[in-house]
Amino acid sequence: MKVLLVDDHPLILSALQAVIEGISDDVTVTGAGSARAARHTLQNDPDFDLMLLDLQLGDADGFDVLVEMRETYPSLPVVVVSASDRASDVIRAIDFGAMGFVPKRASNDTLQEALRLVMSGGIYVPPMSLGPDVPPPHVRETVIGDETVPAVMHVGHAASAGGYQTAATLVGLGLTPRQTDVLALMLQGKPNKMIAREMSLSVETVKDHVAAVLRALGVNSRTQAVLAVAQMTQQDQAFQAWKPTER
Repeated sequence: MKVLLVDDHPLILSALQAVIEGISDDVTVTGAGSARAARHTLQNDPDFDLMLLDLQLGDADGFDVLVEMRETYPSLPVVVVSASDRASDVIRAIDFGAMGFVPKRASNDTLQEALRLVMSGGIYVPPMSLGPDVPPPHVRETVIGDETVPAVMHVGHAASAGGYQTAATLVGLGLTPRQTDVLALMLQGKPNKMIAREMSLSVETVKDHVAAVLRALGVNSRTQAVLAVAQMTQQDQAFQAWKPTER
């Protein structure tokens, strides 16, 4: 697995490189100390499996670089590694197409597990509140027909050739079968009109199902729904790893 690590602090770059290389013997890490260096590296060798991106770069805004990477290399998963752990920054990064967000205060084990999750097709986000009190960030949206959908909804589809698809854990939400199907299609980045066509429902009925799904998840936007399902997946995996083997 080839990883491009973008961070303008040499000590952090070196420390993160050692942690990432500890995941597996077949992991190789290339460091880039600036956005310019990252662009140059990818132009010479675009065949990377994963990019880790710091938001505070000396020569560019990390969010701008994230948008640029999603547009230029749509099948390359990007994980943000940041000193910030604000919910607004996490949501904005996912809205802009990041497949994960790891605060720099996280442990080495957490970083390694987050990267494993992303490479297996999941989205990693740190534990945080996703309720209606979280202020909505500036959302980068893609227009489909006359509907707009947050950019994160299209990352899995754009990267499908590489197998990057979020597998949602929906047990315990209390959704009806119809609502579960609607949520699954939402997570694939499909807008209401497309969901309505696939499920042979009216758009108004789909809107009702979407509203019910958001209420069940305790969130108020599609992006927050993605994050909520991602956290549920992480919690379920942690429980499965913790619980004793049945005899």
